[in-house]
Amino acid sequence: MFLKWVFNNVASILNLKRRKKSLIPLRDTIPSREKPFMTWFLIVVNILVFLYQVSLPPEAASEFVLKYAFVPDSFSHALSHGLIVAIVYSIFPIMCSMFMHGSWMHLISNMWSLWLFGDNVEDRVDHFRFLIFYLLSGFFAAYTHWFFNADSNVPIVGASGAISGVMGAYFLMFPLSRIVTLIPIGFIPLFIEIPAVFYLGLWFLSQVSSGILELFGPVFGSGIAWWAHIGGFIFGALTVNFFKKKYRRYHNFFDDEIFYYRYY
Repeated sequence: MFLKWVFNNVASILNLKRRKKSLIPLRDTIPSREKPFMTWFLIVVNILVFLYQVSLPPEAASEFVLKYAFVPDSFSHALSHGLIVAIVYSIFPIMCSMFMHGSWMHLISNMWSLWLFGDNVEDRVDHFRFLIFYLLSGFFAAYTHWFFNADSNVPIVGASGAISGVMGAYFLMFPLSRIVTLIPIGFIPLFIEIPAVFYLGLWFLSQVSSGILELFGPVFGSGIAWWAHIGGFIFGALTVNFFKKKYRRYHNFFDDEIFYYRYY
């Protein structure tokens, strides 16, 4: 009981549960050198899949999600046939889950984040490698969610796990970038620039806090796959160096990005 009280108060202090004062990222301060074709492609595919979802009758839409999305409990049962069998079994559902969404707001918020952070990461890792990195982030995110929710029969949908990987890569690559952020204070819009290292760092801490709270029971959960976000972010931060372009391909650096190329 004491731990529950502590985590509840920490969450309140960090304002994790009060969305009225949420930060709304608008853009970053690093321009892209090349057109982010793969980011555009992923956004279009996500939108098309969701349009198909909403075109279905409610019952058919629910059956569509249940049939094709990744369900942790089903993966747990598949493990009884061996790890390799379970992983092969999960490939298609996880791929489908990455392109499904539960609502218009779910879709818009995810695509906005992908647009905001994806273009710069794609610019530095190349188009095709960005796609591989994005998908692998989504897979790692799904397996992280399963690890903490192995008995759950609730399908997971949304691109947020893969996008969290992109955010983790951005966090490592561009800590000095600034995120132009809207903070609504009543009817007064306040625009500020927040260093990416703080913006994404606080976002990650909020996911960890919420994920820990959820471990205490359903009363602390909100239907969000916190651990998928955590897993995706960690995967992105730890692996992006294996995907990035060679240093020699760049000669001039923006002030916000030189930290990455100097130290990584």
